[in-house]
Amino acid sequence: MKKESYRLQATGYKSNQKITYKKSGVDIRKGEEFVKAIKKLNTAGKKGVLQGIGGFSAFFSLPKKYKQPILVSSTDGVGTKLKIAFSLKRHDSIGVDLVAMCANDVLCSGAKPLFFLDYLSTGRLDLKQGKEIVKGIIEGCEEAGCALIGGETAEMPDLYKKGEYDLAGFCVGIVEKKKIIDGSKIKAGDKIIGLASSGLHSNGFSLLRKIFSQKEIKQNANEFLKPTRIYVKPVLSLLNPLPAPSSPLPVKGIAHITGGGFNNIKRILPKGLSIKIEKKSWQIPSIFKEIQSRGVSEKEMFNVFNMGIGMVLIAGQRDISAIQKKLSGFKFKLKNWVIGEVK
Repeated sequence: MKKESYRLQATGYKSNQKITYKKSGVDIRKGEEFVKAIKKLNTAGKKGVLQGIGGFSAFFSLPKKYKQPILVSSTDGVGTKLKIAFSLKRHDSIGVDLVAMCANDVLCSGAKPLFFLDYLSTGRLDLKQGKEIVKGIIEGCEEAGCALIGGETAEMPDLYKKGEYDLAGFCVGIVEKKKIIDGSKIKAGDKIIGLASSGLHSNGFSLLRKIFSQKEIKQNANEFLKPTRIYVKPVLSLLNPLPAPSSPLPVKGIAHITGGGFNNIKRILPKGLSIKIEKKSWQIPSIFKEIQSRGVSEKEMFNVFNMGIGMVLIAGQRDISAIQKKLSGFKFKLKNWVIGEVK
């Protein structure tokens, strides 16, 4: 058998030099230190977690109260809002955004988020920065009522600029099969309730970075980095009210107003139906008015941004008053408006 010969190409590396993974840019010990720090920080819901952070995989025991449990999953990221965090060196709220983008999507099926996993990739792991990010993820999980059970941190030298990273999240929720909300019961005449957003949320930042200077972004840092609102608790209070004998309020459809703006509502409509939005039925926050004043058309605004409405619920006329009262009541104080109708 002919022996194959191997020849090292000229790379600038000398065979008498000692090379290690750490010298190549990947610090395994720092990664282990980061995992230990996450375990100490993690206070997000532990109920149902059999094995969490640190293993090769995580285990979660499904609640026994469900007769026909259906698992609902979603994965998402934060988009170029990360570029704002990089430039301002503020990473404390970006983790909340990550959880919100996934948990709110799971909620659209009427599901309760159970657990969350994250993926953080960076050129070189910065422990201080990483801890800030994870604190935000944990805060988001607590707000969404789910457990942070695992994740992945990847050091990839030369792929990212110093101080930059990417984030992705994965959320799994649960819903009783007969309680799945899929929009199939929506009919003409149903009303659309808009739930107030906290601000820009996590969409449209590629456009924003073109029309605002770095100086303006820095001056308005709190507005640009305000975390995405998580709607899980107020909406689930409608669908699964406590105490248990209480009757749920019949919500027929839920849409998360993210990328694509108000076009997201059409995704939950049965064939042949459309919507009419009354654009003067709520107070549009000033940040959106400022964006529009810089040359963005009204149509484009509603196709890209949430315009002050982060989530919409669709319900029959007779249930609207009760839904609004519950959402705006003492416990949640969530501003909401009837913003349109199904046609």
